[in-house]
Amino acid sequence: MMDMTSRKTVLILGGGIGGIVAATRLRKLLAAEHRVVLVEKEADHVFSPSLLWLMLGERSPGQISRPIDALTKRGIELIRGSIERIDPAARTIRVNGADITGDYMVVALGAELAPELIPGLAEAGHNFYSLAGSQSLCSALPKLSKGRLIVLVAAMPFKCPAAPNEAAMLLEYDCRRRGVRKDVSVDLYTPEPGPMPVAGPEVSAALRQMVEAKGIGYHPGHAVTSVDPARRRLTFANGAEADFDLLAYVPPHRAPKVVREAGMCGESGWIPVDRGTLETRFPGVHAIGDVAGIMLTSIGKPLPKAGVLAHNEAEVVAHNIVQAITGKGERRQFTGNGECFVETGDGRAAFGSGNFYADPAPQIRLRKPGIILHLGKVLYEKFWLYSRF
Repeated sequence: MMDMTSRKTVLILGGGIGGIVAATRLRKLLAAEHRVVLVEKEADHVFSPSLLWLMLGERSPGQISRPIDALTKRGIELIRGSIERIDPAARTIRVNGADITGDYMVVALGAELAPELIPGLAEAGHNFYSLAGSQSLCSALPKLSKGRLIVLVAAMPFKCPAAPNEAAMLLEYDCRRRGVRKDVSVDLYTPEPGPMPVAGPEVSAALRQMVEAKGIGYHPGHAVTSVDPARRRLTFANGAEADFDLLAYVPPHRAPKVVREAGMCGESGWIPVDRGTLETRFPGVHAIGDVAGIMLTSIGKPLPKAGVLAHNEAEVVAHNIVQAITGKGERRQFTGNGECFVETGDGRAAFGSGNFYADPAPQIRLRKPGIILHLGKVLYEKFWLYSRF
């Protein structure tokens, strides 16, 4: 029988991809006496990579979401509620008015989407990074038969670096299949110097070529400063303006308020962590996924925010917490590997993969679009929702 003083509690904050992987892996590897507690405010886990398909009417919300309560069947304790306060030094949180303390804490709260940081943005367009915004965009698309469709990246950094490019190509495809493409122009405006710049100049150029080959206008170096919903006009920091008939946007991202208030963020605005172990400066506290800030010193740019990286980080952190509790096995390091599908329309997808920690620069390869790769993404969606819930 286990001595109760050696019984450990692991707190996982956030039920996104990173939080779910960490919780399920910990529960599988730890003896039943140890508590694995997941705290999540939403009732449903939404598989966010599928929001692009929802936007086109190819998925319903029910097809891409699962009740978070289903995780309790695996022996994970679930606390539903908004975290009111985090004390990282004491590894204590306040949720639903009560305090709970862990021996280990994994902060996987993601990024807060903050469209309000750009005046007029929320009123003027559709945030396709949210379920509601993807649904409203899906409703608006059939009404667009002529005019100008703009996909806008409002600010850096943002998660899923390929997604704005995918959105532009998928929306162009939608105009073609509805027979209105000749009367609708499609443009992508972004503050980035090019698509997925961290992947290196070759991948960035190849992705830009994919976008432009579809007749989509690509406008890098455009940081939006304000949006006029009445005149349907964007104003940019470089003095440029652009009119639109339909606006699909990626909102500004920031660390969640409770994380900022806890004093956990570094100068990047995100939680600084050890790039190998994802440990923060607070003992026993890790941060994974979008909320963590890792600088790639080789190129002076941050590690992208992406679900696959959150997943891989979660595996490392869960393994190392188990090792710390049981004393068995070797510690692991996150190696900077990641991959992602890039939807291009017409039932095709490209695929990028490689190592972001490679020296002297990230080594990323982009495979050309094909039907098999698109089916790979569909299969992964089914596998994720089936295997986790």
